[in-house]
Amino acid sequence: MSLRERKAAKKKEDILRSASLVISRNGYQNATMEDIAAELLMTKGSLYYYFKNKEELLYNCHNLILSSAMEKLESICSEEISSMDKMKKVIKAHLDIAIREKEVFNLIVKPEQLFSEENIEEIIEKRDNYAKIFDRIIAEGVKNEEFTISNPKMARMIILGASNWVQVWYSAEGQYSKEEIEDIYAEYFLRMLV
Repeated sequence: MSLRERKAAKKKEDILRSASLVISRNGYQNATMEDIAAELLMTKGSLYYYFKNKEELLYNCHNLILSSAMEKLESICSEEISSMDKMKKVIKAHLDIAIREKEVFNLIVKPEQLFSEENIEEIIEKRDNYAKIFDRIIAEGVKNEEFTISNPKMARMIILGASNWVQVWYSAEGQYSKEEIEDIYAEYFLRMLV
């Protein structure tokens, strides 16, 4: 990759990071290309040089966050630790991302409501691959007798469904810190698996 290509890729990532901040702050429906451009101190026209419309920008933002989350979870999976410890770490990592990247990460749940046909298939495939990371850890834990769950798919759906709901009610000013919530969720989910 040439220096020019690296600079363009870096600029795109900066735009996506700023877009995720604006979307988190304003919500998807209220975030505008003008807001995102203002966050970057650039003109809206310059933003359109990199992304043709809000949907393309959002798709790339969502893809960046989900890809980063998948890398984190895959890294945990490759650690030489017990399945129990892997599951605890991926639950906590998932919650961390779900809370930090609330608006963008939430698009995983019902992408068909926001994205066109040209992007939806890839988004759903990536979402499914994300879920399969949890499936692999559960299967590994069952195989090595750390987990006794009889319906692994249902266990994964309960874990991800309940974890994704945290975005609705979590508040930094609430009774528990983000880290305390991660610990509580991990403790309860792990009990379900054994």
